[in-house]
Amino acid sequence: MNYEPEKMSLGEGDLPCNAAGCPEPTSPARRRWLGWFGALSALLASLAAGLPIVGYLLSPVIRPRKDLWLDLGPVSDFPAGATQLVKVENPVHQPWDGKSAQMAAYVRHSQAGEFQVFAANCTHLGCPVTWFPQSGLFLCPCHGGVYYENGERASGPPPRGLYQLVHQMKDGRLLAKVGHLPTLQDPA
Repeated sequence: MNYEPEKMSLGEGDLPCNAAGCPEPTSPARRRWLGWFGALSALLASLAAGLPIVGYLLSPVIRPRKDLWLDLGPVSDFPAGATQLVKVENPVHQPWDGKSAQMAAYVRHSQAGEFQVFAANCTHLGCPVTWFPQSGLFLCPCHGGVYYENGERASGPPPRGLYQLVHQMKDGRLLAKVGHLPTLQDPA
């Protein structure tokens, strides 16, 4: 005797049966709910990833750059012909910044009586430079950048001289404009 299983046509939403039995069909309401849940999850993930990017792009409009003048000390503290390291607290910092809230600048008072204020960072990768009065050079320990006492590039990988901060003398005190490091596109 030939036995052939009965063939049945599967309708929409029907699942084939096997030896273990027939599985429960999923309800359209559950599918709809899972679809909405997946779409909402994707939307929330996109917002979480995109919000910092939008904030970065809109930050110049939302929070325009403020130029702050930082007091470096009395002019009398900087003798003519000397270059000195000045450490001050950056006014643009957060309470949790700790030591990174400290910033440094080199103040050069030339024999002619003119002042130059240099950012203490190498223009190559931002490492702190050190002033060596014996040789009259600024040296970067990271990759061997060398600068003359007037801040011009002497040798090494730096693309330019040291960044100079805009400064002014007011009421016998030396002030430097801070809030951002100058760049090649925005030197002041």
